[in-house]
Amino acid sequence: METTQPKLMFSEFVRDWQLKQLGDIGDVKMCRRIFNEETTSFGEIPFYKIGSFGKEADAFITKELYDNYRNKFSFPNKGDILISAAGTIGRTVVYNGDDAYYQDSNIVWIENNNTTTSNEFLFYIYQIVNFNTEGGTIQRLYNSILKSTKFYNPSLPEQTKIANFLSAVDEKINLLKEKKSLLQEYKKGIMQKIFNQEIRFKDDNGNDFVDWEEKKLSDFMTERNIKSPKSKIYPLMSFVANKGVTAKGARYDREFLVNDEVNKKYKQTEFGDFIYSSNNLETGSIGLNNYGSASISPVYSIFKINEICDYIFINNYLTRLEFISKMIEFRQGVVYGQWRIHETKFLQIKEKLPTLVEQKKIANFLSSIDKKIELVNTQIQDTQEYKKGLLQQMFV
Repeated sequence: METTQPKLMFSEFVRDWQLKQLGDIGDVKMCRRIFNEETTSFGEIPFYKIGSFGKEADAFITKELYDNYRNKFSFPNKGDILISAAGTIGRTVVYNGDDAYYQDSNIVWIENNNTTTSNEFLFYIYQIVNFNTEGGTIQRLYNSILKSTKFYNPSLPEQTKIANFLSAVDEKINLLKEKKSLLQEYKKGIMQKIFNQEIRFKDDNGNDFVDWEEKKLSDFMTERNIKSPKSKIYPLMSFVANKGVTAKGARYDREFLVNDEVNKKYKQTEFGDFIYSSNNLETGSIGLNNYGSASISPVYSIFKINEICDYIFINNYLTRLEFISKMIEFRQGVVYGQWRIHETKFLQIKEKLPTLVEQKKIANFLSSIDKKIELVNTQIQDTQEYKKGLLQQMFV
């Protein structure tokens, strides 16, 4: 029997790890098929499909059907590791025993009796094994592939030690993610109070700032509608939700934009421009150019912001939900994907603005929160890299 020893081991364990296949643990199981007409958009028992696996359920089945199928057919035991067998292969969810049902063939599990491999250890095995998946655009993890997947298996006491150690690392990552989420929620709440003027700042002398003045967007923004020629100065970029202007994917990775002088296809944008796409406001296609000189798709509307606005303030102010809702009122068209907010209409929207000095005070305050969020985000990434290194040394 083939054996190995990992690079990183606990000192009290000296035995080699034995090569096994996942099929040695137990058979692959799945729930009984649920047909689309048996589901509703709300109901008693959440039904997880491959798209909602590991997220919030968007479909439900009746308690009667759930009880019937759970008693008569295969159903996971508490602690079993559910695994995605289609789409993004290898996503895992530990079944916690709650009433829930799972899509057949796309979500499967190995019926493990925990005699040679614990579910706690198997959870981490799934994170490092390479599945020999088959398929084209949509990959599939067939039962035969899952069962023939190889891994090295230590003794149960060593599995427990490893799983407990890695669980502690996961707990740290989860706590950091929770801290980040709380900071983001805090920022969202404090921004709402600041922009509704429930919280006001004072100047350096401790005096109140003047009242915010209502202005049309045209008072501090002008449309930029310049088409870019072939240029190294204006590379082709895209606008990504919550990230602003960023590089296109690999298939667009080129030194400079290629188009001709007659048929210019892309709009030119500069650092600090306000950009939106009428079709995708809800998904985040709105914000400021935080990259620099670039060319982007003509579906975007682009506006230059003048000197009476602070970059950080206006980026937060004009991407808040209240402003996006106000923009949506100006949409024209009746078919999704063909909506449009004309630039002239957009510039007629009215907003109350503080003085530039107060804007900078607000911007500095919000930036201090952003720095805390970024610090926690860096800690998350560092801890995830640390875990990745542990997995590579403990399992390879």
